[in-house]
Amino acid sequence: MRNKLKTFSIIWITLISGICFGVEKPGTPEQKAAEIHRSVLTIDSHTDTPLQLVQQGFDMSVWHDAHNVYSKVDFPRMKEGGLDGAFFAVFVSQGPRNPDACEKVMQRAVMLFDTIDAVVSRNNNVAGLAITPADAIRLKRLDKRAVFIGIENGYAIGKDISLISTFYLRGARYITLCHSKNNDICDSSTDTIEHNGLSPFGIEVVRELNHVGVMIDVSHISDKSLRDVLSITEAPVIASHSCAKALCDNPRNLSDDLLEAIARNGGVVQVCVFSDYVKTPVPDPKRDSARAAVRLKFRDFDGLTDEEMKAARIEWKTMNIKFPQKLANVSDFVDHIDHVVQVAGINHVGIGTDFDGGGGVEGCFDASEMGNITLELVKRGYSKNEIRKIWGGNLMRVMNKTYEIGRKYKLSCRCN
Repeated sequence: MRNKLKTFSIIWITLISGICFGVEKPGTPEQKAAEIHRSVLTIDSHTDTPLQLVQQGFDMSVWHDAHNVYSKVDFPRMKEGGLDGAFFAVFVSQGPRNPDACEKVMQRAVMLFDTIDAVVSRNNNVAGLAITPADAIRLKRLDKRAVFIGIENGYAIGKDISLISTFYLRGARYITLCHSKNNDICDSSTDTIEHNGLSPFGIEVVRELNHVGVMIDVSHISDKSLRDVLSITEAPVIASHSCAKALCDNPRNLSDDLLEAIARNGGVVQVCVFSDYVKTPVPDPKRDSARAAVRLKFRDFDGLTDEEMKAARIEWKTMNIKFPQKLANVSDFVDHIDHVVQVAGINHVGIGTDFDGGGGVEGCFDASEMGNITLELVKRGYSKNEIRKIWGGNLMRVMNKTYEIGRKYKLSCRCN
């Protein structure tokens, strides 16, 4: 199967060779897609790759086989798949909301920032840290991968709003307000109602994110929380890894009215290759039971130590091997892009895979196969300019706008 999925890479190499030797480009969809994929800036807005980086012995400079190991992203596969950059998530699972717990989770976030910095530094011949869209463009010209940083779960700041500025200075360019459980900021899409949307503290957080210049990520948050955010924020928002609820009725996905609301806000929905968000899974009692057992054993992966997380990942992988999932495919995934374009418009859609956090579909199972998305877009009639927007242009626009709003506040403070 892997040989079939490498077809795109082979065609891409053939095309580049043809350009070098002055051969006229044939006009097949594959070759058109290869040229577009090579020339546009390709950014993945959400990966959980830092969860791999803290695993002993994991080397980002080495190519890994995603069918034999859990890893979906490394620098060789990013290059192979024509992925210019990705946001690495500083992910913290939700735990107790008391001062001691908040101190520990803040320290874990700092450790993950340090780990990302160290990995990028060790691989500075092939990668670099990016804090602006201009950095990503510069690194692409140098044939290096751009590593952006986002924070997944506002639990990382506890109730200390000053940490938003602290983490911004460490390179964080978005914060996902919550994860699978409620926190002090807002309600989650997969938990009970606690705050009925944003909490009073959450309102302060949204305003501070605007003032500092950090993008607000609304993936994972409840519908009411999202509406509250849109009623307050001055900056456009992102949904770093979410799909369309009209095509897959999952609580993590966004309804058409929310897609429209994000478009009115000027934001962007980064469509996710997490199969369960792309296509409703076919009932599989044995697999469902095995999944539930692992989740129960490891407390739904919340509040785990590094050793517990390592054990959980091993058991999860073993379960997937014993009870393989029937995955959605690239065509199913691009159906969601089509839908967001139809509802919200071409200026409000992008790509956020959730690789290393569960993301992966047939045809785009890891970072080496990203070109297959571009091929499917070309086959559906998307232009080069439209594909440029989808692959990073829209996200970078929001990032720049958020920076400008933060800069306005900083200048205002200096003047006062």
